[in-house]
Amino acid sequence: MATTIQSDPAIVSKPGLPSPEQIREHLSDRIDPTRILIRHIDRIAFASDASFYRLIPRAVVQPQATEEIKHLFRFSHQHQIPLCFRAGGTSLSGQAITDGILVDIGRYWRSIRVEENGKTIRLQPGVIGQQANNALKLYSRKIGPDPASIASCRIGGILANNSSGMCCGVVQNAYHTLRSLTFVLPSGTQVDTADPKAGSLFQLLEPELCKELLRLKHEIEADTELSSRIRSKYRMKNTTGYSLNAFLDYTEPLDIFTHLLIGSEGTLAFIAEAVLNTVPDYPLKSTALLLFPDLFAACSAIEAFTKAGAAALEVMDRASLRSVEGHPGVPEYLSTLPADAAGLLVEFQAAKEDVLRAYEAAAAQAIVSLSLLRPAEFTRDPAQQAIFWKIRKGMFPSVGAVRAAKTTALMEDIAVPVPHLAHAANDMRALFDKHGYPDGIIFGHAKDGNLHFVITQGFNTDREIAQYRDFMDDVVNLVVRKYDGALKAEHGTGRNMAPFVETEWGAEGYRIMRELKSIVDPHNLLNPGVIVNPDPLAHVSDLKNMPEVEPEVDKCIECGFCEHSCPSRDITLTPRQRIVVRRELQRLKDDHAPTSEYTALDRDFPYMALDTCAVDGLCATDCPVSINTGNLTKHFRAIRHSHTSVKLANFAARHFGLVETGSRIALASGHLLEKLFGKSFMISLTGTLDRISHKLTGEPFWRWTDPMPSPRRGAIPSASPASAEAVYAPSCISRMMGALPGEPDDITNMQALLNIASRAELKLRIPSGLGGHCCGVPFSSKGFDTAHDISVNRMIESLYQWSDAGKLPIVIDTSPCTYGLKTSRPHLTAENQQKFDQLRILDSIEFAQSMILPKLPIVRTMPSVALHPVCSATKMGIANKLVSIAQSCSNNVTVPMEAGCCAFAGDRGFLHPELTASATQSEAAELAEHAHDGYYSSSRTCEIGMTRATGKLYRSYLHLLDYVSKP
Repeated sequence: MATTIQSDPAIVSKPGLPSPEQIREHLSDRIDPTRILIRHIDRIAFASDASFYRLIPRAVVQPQATEEIKHLFRFSHQHQIPLCFRAGGTSLSGQAITDGILVDIGRYWRSIRVEENGKTIRLQPGVIGQQANNALKLYSRKIGPDPASIASCRIGGILANNSSGMCCGVVQNAYHTLRSLTFVLPSGTQVDTADPKAGSLFQLLEPELCKELLRLKHEIEADTELSSRIRSKYRMKNTTGYSLNAFLDYTEPLDIFTHLLIGSEGTLAFIAEAVLNTVPDYPLKSTALLLFPDLFAACSAIEAFTKAGAAALEVMDRASLRSVEGHPGVPEYLSTLPADAAGLLVEFQAAKEDVLRAYEAAAAQAIVSLSLLRPAEFTRDPAQQAIFWKIRKGMFPSVGAVRAAKTTALMEDIAVPVPHLAHAANDMRALFDKHGYPDGIIFGHAKDGNLHFVITQGFNTDREIAQYRDFMDDVVNLVVRKYDGALKAEHGTGRNMAPFVETEWGAEGYRIMRELKSIVDPHNLLNPGVIVNPDPLAHVSDLKNMPEVEPEVDKCIECGFCEHSCPSRDITLTPRQRIVVRRELQRLKDDHAPTSEYTALDRDFPYMALDTCAVDGLCATDCPVSINTGNLTKHFRAIRHSHTSVKLANFAARHFGLVETGSRIALASGHLLEKLFGKSFMISLTGTLDRISHKLTGEPFWRWTDPMPSPRRGAIPSASPASAEAVYAPSCISRMMGALPGEPDDITNMQALLNIASRAELKLRIPSGLGGHCCGVPFSSKGFDTAHDISVNRMIESLYQWSDAGKLPIVIDTSPCTYGLKTSRPHLTAENQQKFDQLRILDSIEFAQSMILPKLPIVRTMPSVALHPVCSATKMGIANKLVSIAQSCSNNVTVPMEAGCCAFAGDRGFLHPELTASATQSEAAELAEHAHDGYYSSSRTCEIGMTRATGKLYRSYLHLLDYVSKP
């Protein structure tokens, strides 16, 4: 970057705390008011992070540039209102909440640039850690920090908390892999440390800060006891307080301050960009889950595996293993372990085969002397390795999922010298027993002496708060006084450990930290209460109580793992925020709070939480305890339905043939009217029909958007060969919708499938009487439960008949419909459940990949292909089969790294096109960088959504197979 060191004039402080409305008014001269959120629902949505604390911000601001950050700093000083920078909100100790202005960095600061052939990477703070690693995959590199939440946490938090993780230890954390930073001080000074002149200009513009930094450095160096303590404590993981090692590691003020920012938790400056040195991402891995008689035995094995070269050593006590026993893919033998058992996840990583073999041999030698409950089995199978790591990474949320009602789950992380780890783990278990936490669990990065402990805790009574306070006092005594360890190893100090920073560092070390904070932020406006906090009871203040709401979401601990894949994340609410707002509604109701607050939330909840939820279920795939927030949405949609709309839905389900005919007529009429009167007329007309529909039935009406498909023309193909090998049941979408503008109208999806089946010499049966059948998904997504049950029961009955009582497999050509049918069993009558169990329902992707493709003559290829795997294909685990099909047809197949739910969600894209536009913007931007010869998916409505988003014609992958096999 070019030289970017600037300074703003001196700021005059003004008394008074402005209201949310005044904040918007004052800030909107420099920041777009649409990015200054002051509605009650917006403020509540950001009141919680992944911790057990809660503060309601006065406003949420979403800046886009450093000039807006400087404006926020000026405003903060003028009005003495605190600022808190928030990236992903996965912070576990309350670092990402405030009752001042919350600055949401996750929305816009997402630039990624790989540099020096992958040796470095330039990142803005809103980038998710996994996105950075995805960008580095081509170079077999990755960023050093590897926290368990890397698929959700963002670079801003990784830097601000000096995150580490599974394998990075101390040497590859954010502090040690930092190349350069661009930061903005509260004074307005902006510095890019990569600039050759940055050091001298920093001293010129911030002479007092530089002078004070050198003074503190000299005081530390003169205090041999403190210097020795700093060096000793940073040989192990330690994020308690500020990174005092910077004063000893560096000599120049800019270098010192730059590294003080790592782990500063947003209390000193704003980090606008970072350049990180990357580390090798070794392709070869060998992994085992070793089971020991007890936790002490597992911890005692660490030294041997460390000497053998293990990259990761993750210890898990019996309680933590029990928390994940019932999860899909988890080995059944975990449930048979004795009460005191413990696990050790061991992984070796290498770039070359001979190196990995040497590691495995060393591991075998180490195992000889161990007492294991099961023989050690190292695996190189990526699928099995993924299961082992899912066990380890899912423990914290899993414990939270089974906690008692009205309690929360909280996790802390400590570090002790590795030789003391086994004893420290046993002492922690003793504290669980002493303070009444029978379900507490212990796991962690054993190689680094880093233990995490999780307990479930209520904060609804004075007794519960006192229980936690007494427990924490004993934890502090154990870690600091008995083992001279770190109260925070890698999660940042936060609110929970701020009162104990002096206990760990001593009076002199804490004085240095207090003075540092005072020098840089004299008014204590940057994330106050975090790191430096004189209140000895800060850790039991501003606690989050957890009201009981719906069973669908009660087990949520608000970790935020679900947010990055949610299609509405950049327009309304994420799954976590939906739950946070729902809990606030219940909290207000339980507390008999002012009616105005409840009314404001209740007014905005339908659009923000329900209308713009795609109900795609991807949140469940990312959630460690598989919470599908879409179920909550459908529950509330059902409650909202009027009696009239329910009756109409049930009628439509029983007479779906009329819906098909009406839809084709409506599409034909719409295209005719658009041709006669123009697109604006159709937009106005459908807007009027939407208002009428809302008034009469409470339900929305389709909006006329671009593009709109034509109605399907011609009769449904029929075929009943005597020796059919499968039943083909085209979805109602395929039966209703024809070509998009610019798409050839001669070959429908149905005809394309018939063509390729014929070329592969496969005979398909297309049943007569298909009209009027539906999988029920359109009704289910809208919360019309009865209508859904009517539709799906009728469909299963017919499929059973058409398939000769399940003798023939059934092929469905639209992935969402396939998924809806495959998961329909709980909605069936007892008789139809028996029939369902005999059916073999296949998505056309599965059928084409396994039965058509091996016999299909490929006579040509398409040079370049882009794919959009739909949500249902991802949930069914068949997206890889779609990629395999495309790779048989093209040597250049692209699945965008930002591919996700398009949010068309059946007809949601016709009802709320703004949702689809928001959900697809990142994927569309990525696709715009390179042109492709064909764009394909496996759902007609998703193809419409992607065509709209990219301006490229998306079609069913069946047309790709038809093209490459056409004689």
